[in-house]
Amino acid sequence: MRSCLLAFLLCAIAGAATGNAAETPSKVKIGVLKFGTVSWALDTIQANGLDKAEGIELDIVPLASTQATTVGLHGRSVDIIASDWLWVSRERSSGGNFTFSPFTTALGSIMVPPNSPIKTLADLKGKKLGVAGGPLDKSWLLIVAYSLRTAKLDLRTETRQEYGAPPLLNERAKQGQIDAVLNFWPYAARLEAEGFTQLIGLEEVVRELGAKGEVSMVGYVFSEDWAKQNLAGVQGFLRAAAKADDLLATSNEEWDRLKPLMAENDPTFTEATFEALRRRYREGIPERSVAENEADAKVLYQFLRELGGEKLVGPGTELAPGTFWREDTP
Repeated sequence: MRSCLLAFLLCAIAGAATGNAAETPSKVKIGVLKFGTVSWALDTIQANGLDKAEGIELDIVPLASTQATTVGLHGRSVDIIASDWLWVSRERSSGGNFTFSPFTTALGSIMVPPNSPIKTLADLKGKKLGVAGGPLDKSWLLIVAYSLRTAKLDLRTETRQEYGAPPLLNERAKQGQIDAVLNFWPYAARLEAEGFTQLIGLEEVVRELGAKGEVSMVGYVFSEDWAKQNLAGVQGFLRAAAKADDLLATSNEEWDRLKPLMAENDPTFTEATFEALRRRYREGIPERSVAENEADAKVLYQFLRELGGEKLVGPGTELAPGTFWREDTP
């Protein structure tokens, strides 16, 4: 009788241990820019317990620069970063095995000051145009391709470009030191809040270049090897991210909670800024399938390869297979 009781207790303890192990959440470390828009989605995940509900524990690692995020991913100090599919394709063409899951379709745009005489791309001829990033920035090259196709205008030779960091270019535009500025969507939204108008958005550009719809350029990037070994973790994270977007798409209260985070480190933040950022974020929540995004990415890749060359896209002549993550990849 005593031996039977002992056996029962041992089985019960073993069963409890197994159950606790099964309930232990998968830890997922994501490296992000502290003041980037991805941090809004991640904060929403944690504040609402969406990670725990999906069986993961999200560990957010704030990093100082885009380069720091890629270094962290290469060095495996983080599991996931935010980047674009062009970077992923270039890495895969050079032997890497990173893969991409869409985060946003929001893209940059050319903004002009209030009452600007610039009404079309042709009006940019001879003007000083601020370009966020550098001469190989993908938004800039897509605008160049669009202008060549629709207006027979080469913006590289017909405008005077000033390359720089997004906040600096916004200030230069507000001070009237540049005539127009091509900037990333959060900075374009900030200019919109101050009365600037959009000359052209990248959404219009990519359609003219052959995309069938809105394309997710920025997404969550992770190693395919890591994903295979941590399938529950990556799937749980992507489900939590989708739930966060569902909440941000519908809940104004959730945005009110995020407002202090959005305003942090932004002395010019106003209610108009908040509303412009919220609207543009919501418009950029992906709605298309992975296959549709991938098909459009293959089209845009060819324009980027033609204009940016190997320095931009690496040795690949087409979008590298496996660039877009699919649930059935493992």
